[in-house]
Amino acid sequence: MKCLNTLKPLALILLIAVAMILRQGHAHAAPTQTLMVAGGCFWCVEADFEKVKGVSGVVSGFSGGMVADPTYKQIVAGGTGHFEAVRIAFDPDVVSRSALLNMFLRSIDPTDAGGQFCDRGDSYRTAIFVSGAQEQALAEAAIEQAEADLGQKIVTPILPEAPFYPADAAHQDYYKSGALVLTRFGPRTRKAAYDLYREACGRDGRVRTLWGDAAPFAGS
Repeated sequence: MKCLNTLKPLALILLIAVAMILRQGHAHAAPTQTLMVAGGCFWCVEADFEKVKGVSGVVSGFSGGMVADPTYKQIVAGGTGHFEAVRIAFDPDVVSRSALLNMFLRSIDPTDAGGQFCDRGDSYRTAIFVSGAQEQALAEAAIEQAEADLGQKIVTPILPEAPFYPADAAHQDYYKSGALVLTRFGPRTRKAAYDLYREACGRDGRVRTLWGDAAPFAGS
């Protein structure tokens, strides 16, 4: 009986210690952060970055324009000033903002100011959106390193973070959707249409030509 009475307070102390350790673990866990970039077709950027460990989600949308809450048709028609952009949510304990920026610059053609690959026009320009001096400094460092590695001028601008407008549901996860769409080759799933588009647009070929083995997603 004495032994049982001794074990009870010991068990209580152990439970309290475990609870404190768990609380400290939650307290020190870094909150989810976001990175917003524009890299041409947002389907492709979304597809690339959803493969990255530490990324919890990528949303396709629009940013940097003059019209509030634009539709896809308005963007395609031109004149709104928006970029096709993505908002990347990530765990900084697993993947850093700097690492994501380095991946981004090596997944696009940052020497092209007029669009990306087969897609031309304002909405397909590249950009890195930042909020605050720290994010600005990280973006500048990533561009400086990319220029040194590539040996060419990077024209991708760093822009102040602007309102982000998610695209409609049909444009989210387009690259893996089984919904049917009509293409010039006949009815295809969105995934099949995306694969055809990406190949025909020459995205991966151009990225491989520019970056070689440093390209993180081309052909993956």
